[in-house]
Amino acid sequence: MIEDQHLCNESAGLHGQTVTSYALNVFVVTLSLLIICGNLLVIISVIYFKQLHTPTNYLILSLAVADLLVGALVLPFTTMLSMRSCWYPSYLLCKMRGLFDILLCVSSILTLCCISIDRYYAVCHPLTYSSKMNVHVTLAMILVSWTLSALLAISITGRGISQNNLSRRCDIFTATNKFSPETIFEFYIPAIIILTIYLKILVVAKRQARRIQNTMKSEAALSKMEKKANITLAIVLGVFLMCWTPFFLSIGLYSLGKFTVPIVTIKAFKWLGWSNSMLNPLVYAFFYRWFRRAFKMIISGKIFQGDFTSMKLL
Repeated sequence: MIEDQHLCNESAGLHGQTVTSYALNVFVVTLSLLIICGNLLVIISVIYFKQLHTPTNYLILSLAVADLLVGALVLPFTTMLSMRSCWYPSYLLCKMRGLFDILLCVSSILTLCCISIDRYYAVCHPLTYSSKMNVHVTLAMILVSWTLSALLAISITGRGISQNNLSRRCDIFTATNKFSPETIFEFYIPAIIILTIYLKILVVAKRQARRIQNTMKSEAALSKMEKKANITLAIVLGVFLMCWTPFFLSIGLYSLGKFTVPIVTIKAFKWLGWSNSMLNPLVYAFFYRWFRRAFKMIISGKIFQGDFTSMKLL
């Protein structure tokens, strides 16, 4: 991700604490709390209940950890540093914020890609799923996702340090007329993979539904299965693409100089991308009955009243 290069203006900081900035603080605190609480429920559920110790849920756990840290680290520090008039008193903190921003957001996106691969084998190759997507394979996918994210984060942040822009503000992204090839690996390749895989899943799910219709002679069963597959696919693809496509597309157009994209618009798109960390628990956890039951037990405090680790959630 890129960071904004506005000339440092000490007097600007004197006017920063306006009604708008206070409203932004309330928004950031609310969004951060929603991200932290939602993902914390997922993390506790997967760790506590033995029934949820599955390869798929380990991927969801990795996703929840990345998203939780986005809400706990990236959003608060971004707001705090962007309200300073100059970044040189907090130069190291600013670069660390940028490092964690790239690391956690890219890790979240790559984990979504891994989840789509897991779902592909579960739906399209159910007979070989347990052998191909076991715990060892899942842990390897998680390790690769975090490693690639770390390499991209270090590469982009290190390049920013070498520019020595000590007189600039610490902001969300840098206005530049050069296209960053890292965005291809950050978003475009994972997005294409996710889109291709879920479209394949949709085709296979419809084919399986028609086979069931031929066997059961039940048009109602076909309609119900196809509707559920379509809704699930629309939610998965829609939330991810809605949150991240505007940001990456706008910075690509801005860097190429083909269209005039206001910087404030690109910043708003970045906040929309961060909100994906709040929506992921809803998409990948709240739609599963066993997660919903686990959340109810955690919120009500029932797990503190006895040992429910081996409890059946279905």
